[in-house]
Amino acid sequence: MTAKPEAFVALNRFGLGAAPGDLDRVATDPRGWLTRQLAPAPALPPELSGFGPGSDHARDLVNAIQDKSVQKEQFRKEARALYLQEVGQRTLAAIRSQSPLIERLTHFWSNHFTVSIAGKPILAVLVGAFEREAIRPHVTGRFHDMLRAVVSHPAMLIYLDNATSVGPDSRAGRARDKGLNENLARELLELHTLGVDGGYTQTDVQEFAKILTGWSVGRPKSEEAGQFRFHPMIHEPGDKTLLGKRYREAGMAEGEAALTDLARHPATARHVATKLARHFIADQPPAGAVDHLARVFHDSDGDLGELTRAVIALPEAWADPLAKVKTPQELVTSALRLTTFDGDTDKLVGALTLLGQTPFAAPSPAGWPDDAAGWIGPEASLQRIEWSMALAQRLPRDLSPVALADAAIAPVAARDTMLAIERAPDAREAIALLFSSPEFQRR
Repeated sequence: MTAKPEAFVALNRFGLGAAPGDLDRVATDPRGWLTRQLAPAPALPPELSGFGPGSDHARDLVNAIQDKSVQKEQFRKEARALYLQEVGQRTLAAIRSQSPLIERLTHFWSNHFTVSIAGKPILAVLVGAFEREAIRPHVTGRFHDMLRAVVSHPAMLIYLDNATSVGPDSRAGRARDKGLNENLARELLELHTLGVDGGYTQTDVQEFAKILTGWSVGRPKSEEAGQFRFHPMIHEPGDKTLLGKRYREAGMAEGEAALTDLARHPATARHVATKLARHFIADQPPAGAVDHLARVFHDSDGDLGELTRAVIALPEAWADPLAKVKTPQELVTSALRLTTFDGDTDKLVGALTLLGQTPFAAPSPAGWPDDAAGWIGPEASLQRIEWSMALAQRLPRDLSPVALADAAIAPVAARDTMLAIERAPDAREAIALLFSSPEFQRR
């Protein structure tokens, strides 16, 4: 069977690249292949099943931060070792996955709700658990449920400093002269829900920060250490007004109500729709597609499974098979899916770092860029070529470059690209040309 461009789009735009034989398997019903992945609740990949609950790691983290008896350097070494193991297994799960759309959605939403070790390396012990617990279970569920899980996860509370935010007029604030921290409130409004043009003001940020006071973690050396806990002692008392709505004094329930309202706000629907359209259609997505996805988000009450089905159904998502540039994570994953990688996962982190996308290390809470300008420049392009050549040198010598090209890019490949691969002086140079080709570098 000769696969059509739609099969390439399904495997690369929505999936994570073709393994040998995938193009033919998907060709008969590319959209059906994708939607069937959304039917069951996402299961934890076996590669990630042995890491245990994040609460255990969070307990160790808060003890390390605040307990002077803890050997912090030793803790950092152990955290780094756990991080490398988790990132390797996470990448391996993506390489092996039979439900690559679920893996892509997990990575997309994890980036949307970024927790990064770039500013706080000590969070290396928690970033993997954050994705497993707050993101992965909800990628086909309700946006509100994911939002609630994210905001109450110790990783996010520590990353954006809400764990130490104290209402100035709370009992603890008056006694200890502690202050309000606005980081989580600001990023929730700007990045996670309404968007930068969502109509909120600095006063809204301050009021939301007050609403979220008390959302913290259990104290060191307690049985609840590191777990999410609401502390009334640090909650700012009194009514608050957010986006013109008054929230009566209700402790933790104020935050619950505010998150529900933000999840259902029209600006949130448009912000999420724009980001999904940018990810699955083009760097500058068509306005009509964004409008449609925003309506689906609103009408389905933030049903992310329904929203993903709507993206799959959009003709615009299939119109240009090479509209998007692969991120380093996508490039590495797709190359290793094609060559059926089964090697040392420790080297995967090094490859991603070399290419500029160290896992869980985005430079800011805004996450990694999702457009070509963020990834393609003279130096980045050279690094991609050098990495392609280095990978080709390490692959088994019996791999056929032409067979790999047929399995990966045949439906969209320019004749010149296929000729260059066929006429290369040796197999490894030919494979490097494949990995470096525009058709392989894009999705």
